Parts: sequence; structure tokens; C-alpha cells
Amino acid sequence: MTGRRVPQQERSRAMVERIVAAAEDVVAERGYDGTSTNRVATRAGVSPGSLYQYFPDKDALITEVLDRYVTALEARISAAFPGRLGPDLSPASIRGVVSELVDALAERPALLRVLSERLPRTAGHRRVAFAQRIDNVTTTALRFRNGPDPLVPVEAVAWVVVRTVEHVAISYVLEEPDLERSMVVDELCTLVSAYLRLRAAP
Repeated sequence: MTGRRVPQQERSRAMVERIVAAAEDVVAERGYDGTSTNRVATRAGVSPGSLYQYFPDKDALITEVLDRYVTALEARISAAFPGRLGPDLSPASIRGVVSELVDALAERPALLRVLSERLPRTAGHRRVAFAQRIDNVTTTALRFRNGPDPLVPVEAVAWVVVRTVEHVAISYVLEEPDLERSMVVDELCTLVSAYLRLRAAP
């Protein structure tokens, strides 16, 4: 909300919600370059002047859309991650996490594309912070499985695993290769499982 006027009255809050919803639709249809404040105002049924009361420019509006998108994505993945990633890091638990991530990212690919390509400052920092939280969960699971073995750099292993899964999942959603989702998930899980077996404590 920083850098723009915060609505105080219920009517104003409702208008802001309408503007943000319209912006999400326009971004999904036209991407970053095709989105304009005039198009969003028209879609929302408000005047450009009313929109500018709360969003000074297109970037402020898109940043709000992406900030909400990241918040929803974080909530969904955070809710699923602990329950699916078992302490033994079994293939079944790895598949549960990978499947949930791919499903979550695939729900709104247009917003994911803008986030990945434009990465506004606020949303970008939040994405990095969220990945670091997942690193911590994965590191904890690795320590539980491996025990206190100083020869296994669990922080580095967790970082590599999380970034690999994230990159492949995002690339699959954005590139739309002619590959079955289940096939990609299978191969990614095989890669991660094999790497974790290799890095297991002897």
C-alpha cells in the first residue's frame, strides 16, 4: 500500500477492489505492455481520475495486483508444504510438494509471467523471502533425515533443491512445452530424489 492513498470509507474500498480486480483481468488478457490505466479504468467502470486517486501510475497498480497474487500463492503453498513434505523426504512426499507447486503456479499463468519477467521491486523481494522460508523447512527435513553429519552441507542441498524445483515448475508453466504434466512431475521428482539419495548421510 506504500506510495498510494489508502481508502478509508467502505465505498472507496469497494472501488479500489473493483479497480484491482479489473487490473488483474486486463493484465491476464494483455500482459504488462498491453495494460494501461485507461483500459483498467474502463474495465472497472470508473474515471481515470478516480483510479489515479489510489494508483499514481500503471506500475503501482500492477505491483498491487502482483503483491496480492504472491500473497495468495504463499498462503496456498505454505499450507500444503509442511503436510506433504514428510520428514523422511520420501519420493511420495517429494511428489506431493512438486505437484502442489505446479498446480498453484498453473492457476494464473499470466500473472506468473508478469511477475517473472517484470518482477516489480516489492513482489520480487517477497518472492525471494518466501523461497528462503521454504529453504528453512527443507533444511530442517534434511537435518532430521541425516542427523548431525557435518559432511553433508544441508543448507546448500536445500537451496539447490528448492531453486531447481522452482525454476523447472515456472519454466513448465510459462513455456507450455508439448509435454504431459505428469511426465514433467515424474522427471523432476526423479531428479530431486536421486540427488537427495546421493547427498544422504552415509
